[in-house]
Amino acid sequence: MRLPDSVTGSFLVVLGAASAYGGWLLPPVPGQPVGPNVFPLVIGIGLALCGLAIVFGIGHTFEEEEELIPLEDGQAAAAAPPQGKFYSLRALLPPALLLFYVVAADRLGFIITAAIMVYVTSTALGAKWKLALPLAALSPFAIHLIFGKLLRVPLPAGLLPTPW
Repeated sequence: MRLPDSVTGSFLVVLGAASAYGGWLLPPVPGQPVGPNVFPLVIGIGLALCGLAIVFGIGHTFEEEEELIPLEDGQAAAAAPPQGKFYSLRALLPPALLLFYVVAADRLGFIITAAIMVYVTSTALGAKWKLALPLAALSPFAIHLIFGKLLRVPLPAGLLPTPW
């Protein structure tokens, strides 16, 4: 069963709005500008914006067209996705990366561990190294800024401490 983008995008908008509303209802911490209400509010707004982008088809032109293979009777069929020996083991990647973070974060630090995780995830999802490498180099710093400065969650410094 395949759902249209308008349905899945609308579901994400509703889910994001519910998360933002739930975060809005949480009481702030007295004496602190950032409390437990900020994280669900930010995630909910981001999820709702991503859902709107899906509904309106923003980024749809970046998707690759499926290659059609002609059959003997004149019809065309979509090419099968590339599958190797270990293709089905990709489902184990999220728990494996979570265990890797638990083991490596204290020694290597958040920045290096997150960079490795982003690179492995993006290449496993099919990104070329020209996209995966800059993404792995920049996104851990952005995430560290959000968690370290905005949410004030201490992250392990490790081998590469951040200048802030």
